[in-house]
Amino acid sequence: QVQLVESGGGSVQAGGSLRLSCVASGYAYDSNCMGWFRQAPGKEREGVARMHTRGGGPYYADSVKGRFTISQDNAKNTVYLQMNSLKPEDTGMYYCAAGSVEVCLSPVMNPMLYKFWGQGTQATVSS
Repeated sequence: QVQLVESGGGSVQAGGSLRLSCVASGYAYDSNCMGWFRQAPGKEREGVARMHTRGGGPYYADSVKGRFTISQDNAKNTVYLQMNSLKPEDTGMYYCAAGSVEVCLSPVMNPMLYKFWGQGTQATVSS
């Protein structure tokens, strides 16, 4: 049974930091496209960052470039999202997702291409 379990969300003030974690189990972690998405109330799910578990350059949405960093620990089947210089507009439910390696070739982060999803972790940034 495939599982993606996120953690690390919370409430911070603008300018603060959060580190999200996503632990994957139940499938071959080492050959996938791992992505982080977020969704604010009343808005569509937005791709934030993604990376191939075998390396290569990560992708970041323009809105988070220079502030967010995606990384992984293959030994722990875990992908991270370090979020710095947080802004109120970063508030939302953050989801971890996994897809086939080809998904990382897409020029955009289309949530329809990701097969597995976690339950989400809430990040709230106050001004």
